[in-house]
Amino acid sequence: MRVLFAGLPEKSHVFTMVPLAWALTAAGHEVLMANAPSLNETVTSTGLVAAPVGTNHHLHHDMAMARGSQDADVANWSRLGYGDVDHASLVERYAVSVPYGFARYNDPILDDLVALARDWRPDLVVHDPIAYAGGIAARACGAAHARLLWSADVYGQARATFVELAQDVPEDRRADPLADWIDERGRAYGVRCDEELLNGQFTLDTLPPSLRPPSELHQVSMRYVPHNGPAVQWEWLREQPKRPRVCVTLGRTNTEAYGGDYVDVENLLRALSRLDAEIVAALMPEQAEQLGDLPANVLAVSEVALSTLLPTCSAVVHHGGWGSFSTALVNGVPQLAMSTLVADQELRGRSLEDAGAGFFLHHTDADPDRVTDLTRRLLEDPSHAAAAGRLRDESAAMPTPHAIVPELERLAAAR
Repeated sequence: MRVLFAGLPEKSHVFTMVPLAWALTAAGHEVLMANAPSLNETVTSTGLVAAPVGTNHHLHHDMAMARGSQDADVANWSRLGYGDVDHASLVERYAVSVPYGFARYNDPILDDLVALARDWRPDLVVHDPIAYAGGIAARACGAAHARLLWSADVYGQARATFVELAQDVPEDRRADPLADWIDERGRAYGVRCDEELLNGQFTLDTLPPSLRPPSELHQVSMRYVPHNGPAVQWEWLREQPKRPRVCVTLGRTNTEAYGGDYVDVENLLRALSRLDAEIVAALMPEQAEQLGDLPANVLAVSEVALSTLLPTCSAVVHHGGWGSFSTALVNGVPQLAMSTLVADQELRGRSLEDAGAGFFLHHTDADPDRVTDLTRRLLEDPSHAAAAGRLRDESAAMPTPHAIVPELERLAAAR
């Protein structure tokens, strides 16, 4: 069959799709990775085929100018279950999120994506949960379509809450900014918004079931397989650490999109150096260049893939991003997440804490002494490693991308 991937135009979101795209390719299926032109090199560096569509978005400039937007109420999708929010609040959230987020990601690629889908005729479209252009394109060409999550399914949960609460609102007052936008953009292709278009016909979820929010959607579990881009297993990573190793990583997104990290990296590393541990800071070159002389037990490295580093670590301190969180999860590494409130980061952090496998801090509470104390607890209290091990085992019991290919073939054929 032919499978079209439609990702959100962000590098980390493309990385989430790569293992499944390669599993389908290895099974003999034709795969295209459709995305904005700026992602061509990211896609082709994985060996997959890029299909550039539309134009690039220009959100990063605005994000850098409004760094506090990550902690705005409308950016936090973690507390939107039934009983946590009212209908008017969800209407307001969609009214802000559509023009300032969803539309700015999707509108620049939509027309070309639909044209590509109608010309190439995929059997299945796999898209990002907020790449609604993928759902529209699938509907416009008659393909089956599924969401591939890069988060806990907070967007599906919010939509389910919205639909349920709307039943108690008089019909003439049921505002729905998300559906209105989909209807407006899909009209040229004969596409109208409905819940299946928004949620996909099924959802591919790599989060262990014990960490997922409640859902009545058709979920297909798939083990998370890390992809960090080009990776080298350096010689020093093959040697057993002489002391417990702690990884510190702050990801790419805050530096590339928001103009910098939300914590003081150098002071954090100096505080962590007081631990009887080896501290390895896996940073982008731009982040590492800002550091001065570091203590003897602190090593700053660039271009080291987390998938090669975390298996050697006893704990990880990170910014709450999906890639860092999930790579630590499948390697059974206790975590300390110091994050903003954007998307599902609070929900994931709290669920990790509830499971006993780590701690969650809002970045404003992540002063160096507190981070050091919590990291010491991760290293010294064996219950955290045991809990992280249980989550690793739960992840390992989920089917691999390769193993779910026959199910995807069946689901696509049935649709």
